[in-house]
Amino acid sequence: MMRVSTNTLFDQGTKSMLQQQNSLFKLQQQISTGKRIVTPSDDPIGAARAHELTQAASLNAQYMENRQRAGDSLKLVDSTLGSVTNLIQNVQSLTVAVGNPTLSDSDRSNMAIELRGRFEELLGLANTTDDEGNYLFSGFQGKTQPFVQVAGGVQYAGDQGQRLAQVSASRQLSVSETGLAIFEQIKNGNGTFVTAATNTNNGSGVIGSGSVTDAASLTGDDYKISFSVTGGVTTFEVTNATPGTVLSGPYTSGEAISFDGLQFAIKGAPADGDTFTVQPSRHESLFTTIGNFIAALETPASGAAGNARLTNSMNSTLQNLDHALTNVLGTRAAAGARLQEVDALQQAGEDTAVQYQQSLSRLQDLDFAQAISDLTRQQALLEAAQQSFIRISGLSLFNKI
Repeated sequence: MMRVSTNTLFDQGTKSMLQQQNSLFKLQQQISTGKRIVTPSDDPIGAARAHELTQAASLNAQYMENRQRAGDSLKLVDSTLGSVTNLIQNVQSLTVAVGNPTLSDSDRSNMAIELRGRFEELLGLANTTDDEGNYLFSGFQGKTQPFVQVAGGVQYAGDQGQRLAQVSASRQLSVSETGLAIFEQIKNGNGTFVTAATNTNNGSGVIGSGSVTDAASLTGDDYKISFSVTGGVTTFEVTNATPGTVLSGPYTSGEAISFDGLQFAIKGAPADGDTFTVQPSRHESLFTTIGNFIAALETPASGAAGNARLTNSMNSTLQNLDHALTNVLGTRAAAGARLQEVDALQQAGEDTAVQYQQSLSRLQDLDFAQAISDLTRQQALLEAAQQSFIRISGLSLFNKI
């Protein structure tokens, strides 16, 4: 027969109550936090999975923040380029208006003042900053003002880099554009070659922009077209800067002049000694295009020669502005495409965040109805254990004597 000592009774009773209290405390913690897993020991596998999901959700949240910032930058780029587009179109309209033959030198000077205002506006747009003070179009050098006015015009002080944002685990997107590509690297002329009249011409000859007739025959050389007037007969001679004479013959206004895979026409009456040039297209800054036209408007244009100089300048300006507009629209379209991608990724990120939250909820969230039922049951068990301990601890032979 086994004898149960008083110490054993007290130890077992105390142990039972502590176990019941521990279970009750655990349930109270779960209810107060609303979580099924309060400590990893509650469910080691579930806790590990919840940790993985929490890390993934945190990383997804960081990518969402990156995309938000990238979207804000791209929206600002798009808005600014939209303003640049409107400005170029306004300058085009103003340039066309200069062709009105009733305008006087004074009228054109007033238009030059208006155009200079557009020039300053363009400079301000090219130096746009974001909410953190970083210049949009300075490349990697966000704190460096990209365009600075100097004695010879406007100089680019940025670089050719594009700032990138990590918008997903496997995708980086450019959130900026370089001012060099937008405002500086614009092909002049027709994109292949550029025709121009010498400023010292005294005749009324106006040269067209020309076109390519045979790309394989293009030399990329510089040409000069010289005119001679003898006995009322006008002739021209085309010379190449390297080989020498290329073509010569009588001049007829508006008749195409063709050589080495290109052609153009000159209209009007060139004077003796007038010259025109044909050179390969080069990059010309939008600021240079507008600045040159301002200078042309500020120069008196009286007489046939003056009108011809103004017309040649106007035609050249319109052509270069057209290239600049195409360049800006292309850049804006590229920025818009990236903005659409950011929006799509952001929507996918929001959907992923919901999925992570649902998975975490299934792993961690407490079933309150079940927990409250268990709490009530556990309280009853603890009370029963306490009453039982009181009854047992009160047993003694002395009570029977």
